[in-house]
Amino acid sequence: MEAQFKPVMAITMGDPAGIGPETVIGTMLADEIHACCKPFVIGSEAILEKAAKVLNQDVKFNKISDPAEAKFEKGVIDVMETGDYDTDSIEWGKVQKLAGQMAVDFIMKSIELGMAGKVDAVSTTPINKQAIKLIGVKEPGHTEIYQHATNSPYALTMFSCHKLRVFFVSRHMSLIDAVHYATKDVVLDYIKNIDKELRGVGIDNPLIAVAGINPHNGDNGLFGREEIDEIEPAVKAAQAEGINAVGPIPADSIFNIGKSGKFDAILSEYHDQGHIACKTLDFEKSVTITWGLPFIRGSVDHGTAFDIAGKGIANDVSLIESTKVCAEYAIRKHNMNK
Repeated sequence: MEAQFKPVMAITMGDPAGIGPETVIGTMLADEIHACCKPFVIGSEAILEKAAKVLNQDVKFNKISDPAEAKFEKGVIDVMETGDYDTDSIEWGKVQKLAGQMAVDFIMKSIELGMAGKVDAVSTTPINKQAIKLIGVKEPGHTEIYQHATNSPYALTMFSCHKLRVFFVSRHMSLIDAVHYATKDVVLDYIKNIDKELRGVGIDNPLIAVAGINPHNGDNGLFGREEIDEIEPAVKAAQAEGINAVGPIPADSIFNIGKSGKFDAILSEYHDQGHIACKTLDFEKSVTITWGLPFIRGSVDHGTAFDIAGKGIANDVSLIESTKVCAEYAIRKHNMNK
C-alpha cells in the first residue's frame, strides 16, 4: 500500500516580538501536526529558545540550511535561519525595526523555497504592520507580499472555518469603497477564480454561493440596487460559462445555510461580512488560506498580540488549525497532480 503523502510545511515565525514564537513552539510539539505534514520553522533559534523557556518547554533544535536536512521528529524543532541578527535587542511586545526586518526575511525565505519546489505549503504567524513599514515595506500585509513576490496574477483570501469556505471580494478598504468595488466584472472574476482554484484541489463542479451586499438583497431596489445591477448579472454570467454559482443570497442567512456544508464556497462581498460570520462561529479555528500562489499558504487570523507576548499564555490553537488546513489542501493538490 502506498504511504500517505505528507507535505513539507514551512512555518514562518512571524514578528519575533509578538506571540508567533510561542505559538510556533506549541505547534511544533503537537502530535496532530506531525501526523499530517513534515514541519520545520523559518525563524530564529535564539528567539525560539526564549519562547520555550517562557512556556517551560524543554525542546531540542536542529539548525538546517535546506529542508532536506530536517529530521521532522516530534521534540526536535528544525529551524532554518535567515541571517545573523542582534536577537538580544528584541523586546517582547514592542514595535521594532529589526523585528520587522526579521519577519519579512522569514517570509521571503518561504517564498524562495516555495518557488523552488522545496516546500509544499507555508503556514504563517503574525507580522506587525507598523514594524514592516519601518523597513520600507509598501504592501499592507502577508497576502500582498506573497502575491507580488511570486508574480501571481491574483491572490484570493479564503477563510476556512469548520465546513465554511468563505472568500472575499474586497478586504482592506472602507465600507463605502467596498460597495462601489463590487461591480459585475469584479464579482464575476472572483467567481471564476474560485471555481478554478477549488477544481484544482479536487472539488468537482463546486457550488459557489454569492452573498448580497444590502439588507434583504436590497428588497427589489427599495434600499439598494447593487444586487440588481451588479451581483445578480455576475452570477448569471458565471452560470452561462458553466459555473455552478447561485445567488445573490441575503447575507443574514447565507452563512447559516452554509455552515452545514451545503455550499462548497461562499463569496462574501466585503471584509467584515464574512469575517464576523466565521469569527462568531469559531474565532480560533477561523484561519486563512491564500489561493493563486504557486504553493499553498495559510495563516492564523489573529495579530501579534503584543500585550501578552512573552507571558507564556498565547494560544496555539489557530496556528495548529492553519497548519492542518494547509496540509489538507497541499495533499489535495498533490493528489490532483499525480
